[in-house]
Amino acid sequence: MLENYLPILVFIGIGILFGIGPVMVGAIMAPHKPNSEKLSPYECGFEAFEDSRGTFDIRFYLVAILFILFDLEIAFMFPWAVVLHKLGWYGYIAMSVFLGILIIAFIYEWKKGALEWE
Repeated sequence: MLENYLPILVFIGIGILFGIGPVMVGAIMAPHKPNSEKLSPYECGFEAFEDSRGTFDIRFYLVAILFILFDLEIAFMFPWAVVLHKLGWYGYIAMSVFLGILIIAFIYEWKKGALEWE
């Protein structure tokens, strides 16, 4: 039974080695010479204007949701288009329902004002 899982355990071990190994080598071999210039926060060449934990406008989140919606749509439409002739009417109706849900989400985004910038 263990011989079935041995390749998976070896793969996990190699993955951990490749993930942790360079970090350990860097921690051991890299020079450590901190100074105030290296430890200062860097953002576009000057000090930050305000605290990084400030509030964001809701439109940023709505645009992110809109991107995810259309990104998923394209990710599902390419394989669907390739096998549409095999799926027949069932595939066409299933994609129509999927696109209908996405259109409802797009209308929601539009009504919330995510596409309008001041």
